[in-house]
Amino acid sequence: MTTERPIIECVPNFSEGRNQQVINDITQAISSVGGVRLLDVDPGEATNRTVVTFVGDPESVVEAAFRGVKRAAELIDMRRHHGAHPRMGATDVLPLIPVSGITLEECAQLARGLARRIADELLIPCYCYEAAATVPERKNLAVCREGEYEALAEKLTTPGRQPDYGARPLDEQVARTGCTAVGARDFLIAVNFNLNTTSTRRANAIAFDVREKGRPVREGHPITGKPKKDAQGNVIMQPGTLKCTKAIGWFIDEYGIAQVSMNMTNLGVTPLHVAFDEVCRCAQNRGIRVTGTEIVGLIPKKTLIDAGKYFLRKQNRSEGIPEDDIIRMAVKSMGLDDLKPFNPREKVIEYLLEDAQKGGKARLVDLTVKGFAEETSRESAAPGGGTISAYMGALGAALGTMVANLSSHKAGWDERCPEFSEWAQRGQNIMARLLHLVDEDTEAFNRVMAAFAMPKKSDEEKALRQEAIEAATLYAAQVPLLTMKTALEAFPLCLYMAREGNPNSVSDAGVGALALRAAVHGAALNVRINAASLKDKTAAARLADEARALAEKADQAEKEVIDAVENKFS
Repeated sequence: MTTERPIIECVPNFSEGRNQQVINDITQAISSVGGVRLLDVDPGEATNRTVVTFVGDPESVVEAAFRGVKRAAELIDMRRHHGAHPRMGATDVLPLIPVSGITLEECAQLARGLARRIADELLIPCYCYEAAATVPERKNLAVCREGEYEALAEKLTTPGRQPDYGARPLDEQVARTGCTAVGARDFLIAVNFNLNTTSTRRANAIAFDVREKGRPVREGHPITGKPKKDAQGNVIMQPGTLKCTKAIGWFIDEYGIAQVSMNMTNLGVTPLHVAFDEVCRCAQNRGIRVTGTEIVGLIPKKTLIDAGKYFLRKQNRSEGIPEDDIIRMAVKSMGLDDLKPFNPREKVIEYLLEDAQKGGKARLVDLTVKGFAEETSRESAAPGGGTISAYMGALGAALGTMVANLSSHKAGWDERCPEFSEWAQRGQNIMARLLHLVDEDTEAFNRVMAAFAMPKKSDEEKALRQEAIEAATLYAAQVPLLTMKTALEAFPLCLYMAREGNPNSVSDAGVGALALRAAVHGAALNVRINAASLKDKTAAARLADEARALAEKADQAEKEVIDAVENKFS
């Protein structure tokens, strides 16, 4: 499987919740960075604090966070700040949160680097907290923020209490900006489980069954009895069944039902689908049913993918189906559309970011089959042969995947479902990468055209133009070469399906191999024609030779598949 594109979330808290112009200026500084999507701005008047949420690739998010901190330092004077919420700086806290394709530890490293940069360039002292903490006690944000802004003068000069970066005696600059806590933490999900009851007491009982904290151990009666205490006078708790969860029960007038409301603080320990099944089990033990699930806010795509695959496995069904189908399985299995329609394009972080980056620009892969063919037929040079080669490869991989899925669900073959499911998942992965190359090949051609359109009046402009043309042409040769390599990965899938798959679909595996060979040879032609335009003839020869070698491999791979198909026929 390929590595997911790294996406992180940042949720800075700024010490201003009343002046909308200041809030707008800060969020505009954040939004000025390409590659980030501003998801939410939540000001609070009583707290005099605004929580901002944005996502994007790590480099863009870190830059956007830095610009937000810089603008906040220019506009917010902590000497005049008052509010109900604890605070110690104009930018009070700045957590980085892994969404996909990146680990918590990698986010912690980014957070430490960001804290150092803020201290060095903006002269704002920074503490590092949670996963980014440099000492264990600072994992707790409250330790970093102890005494709040008013205690900074003492903390800045007291060994053991000084910031991790930028420590110095209180001066006018620090008095104005305060200090910032930069950290890394896991993604939090707020979720409500809908119950077929109006009883808050029973909803609370289920919440106490599952939440990590659990419920007090009581003397005598389990509900009205006096809580037991240990030797130190602390109430003894009976832990719940789900780690890293907090939960209560409540009644919602709007829906006329009770819910178990849960915050999930570590999805790696307790995933959403595990929590759903456990709440269902505990509810059933009390004569209550969970009718559905309500997601509050946004959710990472992985959470739904993991849930969809979990429920597919429970049904002994293949997990190698399209992403949309897996998410639909998650939605229906957990009743995410119980109270109102659930639109993944509006609730999944990656989809929101993807739509923002598209900027309304249509992709070739989003066209209908008819629209794609018509677009290809027009007088413009793109999409051209490289794009079509990538698409033929995607179709070849899709056919192999289809046979795997048909085999996984064949009557009498239930015990082989995991085997074919694994192959189908490989096929889906290859198909997705080839579909990406459909648009990437056209984009590569557009880069070449853009380079040729550069000005060439002066010698400097001519040199820059020629350099850009060479770089774009090289990329235009490298993309179809990647198409060749990716398409070749699908031949083992078609071969295995021809030999071991559902015999009624063996011809489909053969057609898949034919499409893959056409993809490889078509892409090879595009490698060679683009390489021929390179000034660097050594690089051109190397690309052409590699393309020829890959094409020969495709010929051999296709023959193996067709021979396997012919053997099945005979």
